Amino acid sequence: MLVIIGLCCLTPRAEAHVANQSYVYFRILQDSIHGSVQLTVADVNKALDLGLQEGMTPEQLRPFMPPIQAYLRERLAISSALGDHPITFTDEIITLELRNGYVVGTGFKLGNTPSVPDKLKVRFNPIYDVDPTHRTFALIEYNWKAGIHDNESMISLRFAPGDDGPKVLDLSDVSIWRGVWAMIVSGMYHIYIGLDHILFLIALLLPAVVYRGRDGKWHPVKKFRPAFLYVLKIVTFFTIAHTITLSLAALGLVTLPGYLVESLIALSIALAAAHNLKPLFHNDGMIIAFVFGLFHGFGFASVLGEVGLRGEFMTWSLLGFNVGVELAQVMIICLVFPVLYVLRKTSLYRYLLFGGSILLILIALYWFIERFFDVNIPVRWIIDGF
Repeated sequence: MLVIIGLCCLTPRAEAHVANQSYVYFRILQDSIHGSVQLTVADVNKALDLGLQEGMTPEQLRPFMPPIQAYLRERLAISSALGDHPITFTDEIITLELRNGYVVGTGFKLGNTPSVPDKLKVRFNPIYDVDPTHRTFALIEYNWKAGIHDNESMISLRFAPGDDGPKVLDLSDVSIWRGVWAMIVSGMYHIYIGLDHILFLIALLLPAVVYRGRDGKWHPVKKFRPAFLYVLKIVTFFTIAHTITLSLAALGLVTLPGYLVESLIALSIALAAAHNLKPLFHNDGMIIAFVFGLFHGFGFASVLGEVGLRGEFMTWSLLGFNVGVELAQVMIICLVFPVLYVLRKTSLYRYLLFGGSILLILIALYWFIERFFDVNIPVRWIIDGF
């Protein structure tokens, strides 16, 4: 259990932006192409001498956008077999504070797209005339059928001073199954980084190798297979429940405030763990998993938004994501359940069941207080004080 928790805390995040570089991002939808151009404040000032300051808000930047967009329109050109694609800049203003500087950007939409072409010809050459060491890059940020969601690090094209002519951005390597596979991976990855979901699963797993007798005490199960299949049923009920609320939230039919969803998820961990110490509900793990799984579905919905779900291929996205979640949960069960089964008759298991449940309750209540009341409890400082 500690190994799984430790792995969950390792959540590397790639960062594409570095100083002295500019980026154009493409978002490929079913029937249109959108994107954004992003440059550092220092580079914009080099090129246009606008006197931009780091930390400016989108509203403060808005008066400066017309000259920035006019400059970019001269330096960014996109065409395909369909002809030229005129760039229409949107009201989207991007501000990012990164280690290597402050980034500003603007959104755009391409014209002349009766259909999405297989290839785009891209020319992108800002800043070169005032800084020949500058480099620019093109990335596909989102393309569902290519299995690309929220990409900020996988560069497709590189530009430098002296490059002759546009470069070709290939959009043809796409299929429904590539998109579904990407959603499966996203579902599995979210379980990997979602410590609260894993702890809830562990709270359900801890009593899975014992049963409560008429005397109210826990007794070890006799056979592996029936107990393992019962655990799989519990997890399946959890998946069914979060699929219902995930679908409702993704379709915009039901929405809940983020702080409330995250607070309820924390509370579900505490209650599931407390049930291991003293029955709070009818002794049926499937009912517990289903009821609390409804809350977790709203949490998964926010993740689908983060990976770029925009309403297209909704059914495939929900299917792939839920399959990924289910596979990740089964993998955790296959790792944890055999260990618990071997230990179920030992005194160590008793400590795992009761001590682990108490630990889960403490962690969950800590999360609940932080999330619901929007406070930051300095646990590390408290521990250091002792």
